Amino acid sequence: MTADIDAQIAENIAKSLGEIPHPSLPQGSNLYGSTKIFPDFQAEDGETYFTLVHGIPHESSVSFVAILQATRALRKGFESAIYFYGPGTLACTANRGFPTTGDAGFPGELNMNGSLETFIKEGGTVYCCRFGMALHGMREEDLIEGVIPAHPLDVQDAVIYYARKGAIINSTYNL
Repeated sequence: MTADIDAQIAENIAKSLGEIPHPSLPQGSNLYGSTKIFPDFQAEDGETYFTLVHGIPHESSVSFVAILQATRALRKGFESAIYFYGPGTLACTANRGFPTTGDAGFPGELNMNGSLETFIKEGGTVYCCRFGMALHGMREEDLIEGVIPAHPLDVQDAVIYYARKGAIINSTYNL
């Protein structure tokens, strides 16, 4: 009986694989169009881009994409700042890795760290809420070099400050 079932499964596998060619397109084939709808805006004098991140880093793309967007704004000439609060503060720790700090246990494990380091190196400003750090067991000495620890009451005042400057404000939030 087992041999008959094994043979039937093998036959069904061959039939399934033959129904649709895999892959159906050769490598390098376009899957999507490339028309950009909006102009590639560049910052005008004094324009600011401010990003708030209240997201669980490393468990979704929200926090990582926010860093990439802030970096793109910086490269377009905007004064660009990111403020991590709540679970977002976990993105700011330099003491990550496996089996030792700085080692990526899997490809992409340290992508946020590297992206934040690049953002700071290119002139971006990064704030990290001290209360969020405390909630998640982080110490200030664990922060990526150049990340600015900030008082919990600064979250709201930072939004007010950047809004009064006329900043484009990108607020990301996930749980």
